[in-house]
Amino acid sequence: MNNIKSKFSIKDLENLSGIKAHTIRIWEKRYNLFEPNRTDTNIRYYSLSSLQKILNISYLNNNGYKISKIANLSSKQIPAFVNEIANKNNNNNHSVNQLKIAMINFDQSLFYKTYNDLISEISFSKIFYNVFIPLLDEIGLLWQTNTITPAHEHFIVELIKQKIILNTEKALSNFKVSKKANTYILFLPENEVHELGLLFTNYQLTNSGFHSIYLGGSVPLESLDFLTSQYNDITFISSFTVKPDKDQIEKYLSKFSNTLLKDSNNKLIVSGRMTSLIDNQTNPKIIVCNSTKEVIENLQQV
Repeated sequence: MNNIKSKFSIKDLENLSGIKAHTIRIWEKRYNLFEPNRTDTNIRYYSLSSLQKILNISYLNNNGYKISKIANLSSKQIPAFVNEIANKNNNNNHSVNQLKIAMINFDQSLFYKTYNDLISEISFSKIFYNVFIPLLDEIGLLWQTNTITPAHEHFIVELIKQKIILNTEKALSNFKVSKKANTYILFLPENEVHELGLLFTNYQLTNSGFHSIYLGGSVPLESLDFLTSQYNDITFISSFTVKPDKDQIEKYLSKFSNTLLKDSNNKLIVSGRMTSLIDNQTNPKIIVCNSTKEVIENLQQV
């Protein structure tokens, strides 16, 4: 059975393209840009080709093309103009749009083609910051508005995860140990599994020649306590996306500090959505960051 989403409401088009539904309706009536279908109960819906077209139109419009000019282009000219501009300007918005289509269609081939085109032009770090992070930010909003399902999110996240792991393996094949003595231990607290940012941080550390130990998701503090008997000058790195719970964050950090940081040179760097709930963090050994990029910037100073 084919479960690929092929019918889109005008609200879906708005959420995916960033163009207001009211504007889409005006363009539809004035320029005949789209031909919506109707269900048996007379509800309008749009096809996958309409979604691709609105993404391309949005891209051209954002790059200075007036809608009246776009309306005069043929169905073959529109994507050709998009590719021409994308190749000339090295614009990442087109890549983000392509990855959205790959996600909607569960299309691994399109994901790999888009990624391979990018990696031939820019570094993996730039792909992560300039393409993957904007894509993931949009995916969060699309999921909240029911434009996509959790399955779509899991599909694209797992593909991105594969690329991070692949690039980490490449970095390890050329690994040269830095003179820096620190050990970096990357982990997620118990019942936390959102690890993309942590995986990328591990890639950056490995690529820079630092000794990192990646423990992954749902790690109890007791496991970390054992490592303090094996290494000195540890920088722990974590991300709180859904855990610890709101009313447990301060307690968790206090226990972490008393168990793993007290009377040592150890530090903790933490990021993630839940860190916005941390009040009056004054422990100099705990650094709270707003993003993965900020975590990596702090690592350069540790």
